[in-house]
Amino acid sequence: MANAVQDPLSEASLADSPIQLLDPSGKLSTDARLPLDLATVDLPALYRDMALVRRLDTEAIALQRQGELGLWPSLRGQEAAQVGAAYALYDRDMVFPTYREHGVAWCRGLDPVSLLGLFRGTTLGGWDPYAHHFNLYTLVIGAQTLHAVGYGMGLYRDGSTGSGDPDRDTAVLAFLGDGALSEGETNEAFIWAAAQNLPVVFFCQNNQWAISAPYSVQSRIPAAQRAAGYGFPGIRVDGNDVLACLAATRQALDQARTGGGPTLIEAVTYRVNAHTTADDATRYRPAEETEDWTARDPLERLRAHLETTGAVTDEYFTDLEQRERDLAERLRAGCRGLADPDASSPFEHTYAQMPTDLRQQQREHLEFVSTGPQDGEQK
Repeated sequence: MANAVQDPLSEASLADSPIQLLDPSGKLSTDARLPLDLATVDLPALYRDMALVRRLDTEAIALQRQGELGLWPSLRGQEAAQVGAAYALYDRDMVFPTYREHGVAWCRGLDPVSLLGLFRGTTLGGWDPYAHHFNLYTLVIGAQTLHAVGYGMGLYRDGSTGSGDPDRDTAVLAFLGDGALSEGETNEAFIWAAAQNLPVVFFCQNNQWAISAPYSVQSRIPAAQRAAGYGFPGIRVDGNDVLACLAATRQALDQARTGGGPTLIEAVTYRVNAHTTADDATRYRPAEETEDWTARDPLERLRAHLETTGAVTDEYFTDLEQRERDLAERLRAGCRGLADPDASSPFEHTYAQMPTDLRQQQREHLEFVSTGPQDGEQK
């Protein structure tokens, strides 16, 4: 089995400045540090998914404001990072998201209504992680990095990485925010991934703010430079450039599958909306900063490229607008149609096989619920 450990110091230059292949005006360029064969990239499809993901996000915020969702963590501004990274995945690769990877979920084929269930309170999960190789959302900051490493350990022990068989070798893609870099779980995950040369790619969406804490109070160096301290490569890309995100993730996943070990990708982007719909970003974030980043909109730069190169027609955008409206209608109807959870559901899927004591608790709970409200209790 190939297990060639990368020299992080030889890769240090990759972390110096964000690599950009598509600038805010929509102009393409090349960078020797990050080659990308455009013949392998479907640019109209990238824009389509970014646009639909933004509409998903917009509708979910509206549903929360209408009282249909308890909470929603917006991804606006991070569409390029998520869709670009998702396009680099093989079907068999496993994804471990945070709670904001709606764009990755979309690209992995999840029903977007299933994402709403968690934030409506009708489910504790909402989907089978193995159906689309997309794990459940993780609300505990940084915990998913250890889950990803554990899965990577399994791949290594099963001979599903570095075997030389391109139809078998598999990688893991773990998403995290800049705030997770300050968590012990993340640092433990980096150590284990490096020490055992595991096929895990850590994709950090540095959106500049960990709720109200700016990145500047968390670290004195760019996130990607941290990788060298653990013994694996780090690369820093423009997170609003879907092509740079795609190229970096494709390169890192290819390396992981073939036994090259972990990589840390820092996608420098921005959370345009508040941390969640329960947050007021205007209390801690200057309006000028948000306006500056909004001008670097990831969708606008790709749209400018498509229009100036004639890659699509006006009909393409007309059809896409209709698809957005159809999606919005489906989300509204689907959200309101989510069934209330069964009383037994909190006990299900906690273990692969339910222990005897938990089964007993479930029976007692169902018996209690079946009796209905007691005298003096509210229904």
